[in-house]
Amino acid sequence: MIKKILILDDNYTFVKSIERFLNEKGFQTEGFVEEEEFLKNLESEKPDLVLLDYKLKKYDGITILKKIKEKDKSIYVIMITAYGSIENAVEAIKEGAYYYLTKPFDPEAVLILIQKITEEKIKEEEKIELIKTISGEIPDIIGKNEKFLKALELAKKVAKEDTTVLLVGESGTGKEIFARYIHLNSKRGDGPFIAINCAAIPKELLENELFGSEKGAFTGAYKTKIGKFELAQGGTLFLDEIAELPLELQPKLLRAIENKEIERLGGTKKIVINTRIIAATNRDLRELVKKGLFREDLYYRISVFPIVLPPLRERKDDILLISENFIKKIGRKFGKKLTLSKEAKGILISYDYPGNIRELENILERAAILSSDGIIRREDLFIEKTEENRKEPKIGKLKDILEEEIERIEREIIENSLKFTEGNISKASKILGISRKSLYKKIKKYSINT
Repeated sequence: MIKKILILDDNYTFVKSIERFLNEKGFQTEGFVEEEEFLKNLESEKPDLVLLDYKLKKYDGITILKKIKEKDKSIYVIMITAYGSIENAVEAIKEGAYYYLTKPFDPEAVLILIQKITEEKIKEEEKIELIKTISGEIPDIIGKNEKFLKALELAKKVAKEDTTVLLVGESGTGKEIFARYIHLNSKRGDGPFIAINCAAIPKELLENELFGSEKGAFTGAYKTKIGKFELAQGGTLFLDEIAELPLELQPKLLRAIENKEIERLGGTKKIVINTRIIAATNRDLRELVKKGLFREDLYYRISVFPIVLPPLRERKDDILLISENFIKKIGRKFGKKLTLSKEAKGILISYDYPGNIRELENILERAAILSSDGIIRREDLFIEKTEENRKEPKIGKLKDILEEEIERIEREIIENSLKFTEGNISKASKILGISRKSLYKKIKKYSINT
């Protein structure tokens, strides 16, 4: 998150006005008109962002920019000037500036840039977490099971190529983690990783989310929207739940993959894309092709390199390994040192995990909360594995898991609809096909911020 912002500009009135604007938006700011005072402050504290004038009294902005980057490369800098030129912009970006604004500009433009910077910082943090995951510090991609290692080896090999990949596995088997692993180990690893769940977005909105739209393309399109394909330029686009992609959208996706170009909704210009596709599904696409629910040509295009991820019930030899890593992670979260009793280990191994790795983590987190002394025992685990239910799974437990998954998807769909309509309840309720009253109830149920 962006918290502390420094402003350096030789125009006192401008500094105070931009300070006041950003303070009203909740940011902590400090403005300067003298370079030496700014540099002295920079020595004692680290800002998240600097708004920097290009033409100053003693130094030029590029000199100050270099000093900021020498102090800390992670500080974001937005150059601001009344003397705009392409040459100046190129020079500033080359020296590490994030963006370049020419006076006069709408202060809202600064807010948009701050939002983009925040999103990039979140992605960078996710990347660090993923590196920890791959190194084994976090257990999301760890195991010694033969089927798992085969899938991981295939992921390592295909990562180096630009081939389209199809990840096949039940819900909770770690398909997105594998997709991120492939991305990070590819030549696109420094580029963006953009994920979209095709099942979580209403079909009326999905085309707009994927391909973007021009201003005025449809009612409510007040500005140009950049789609996921463009956001993933130079990186990877992860299409989760690809089986849920509406039939009418499938030809457009096929053309995008084959021709390496897209058109925004309402647009006439072809946009060349340099994006790798990784798709994932928990359904048998070949069966859907036979039923006419999925295009055969698209199936062959996305399944060039399929990787099957085994469910946890077929990785019994990994359950304790994954569990030990999970309780380390959960222990750090709760400030507890956790261990598994012998009886608890036996129960964990005997269970079949219809929710796979995600369910195992949830079971252990609940157990950690219930454990009073840090030792996770049989009674702390929300599973019962007797001879009777080995033969027949508990319907109630499966029903609970299914209800949780339905609620998760419903929340995502509502959030996406509200985001698309910029919080307009009436428009969102029309898109979702429910009444305003029903939508208000669901917003309250899921504590959604509108």
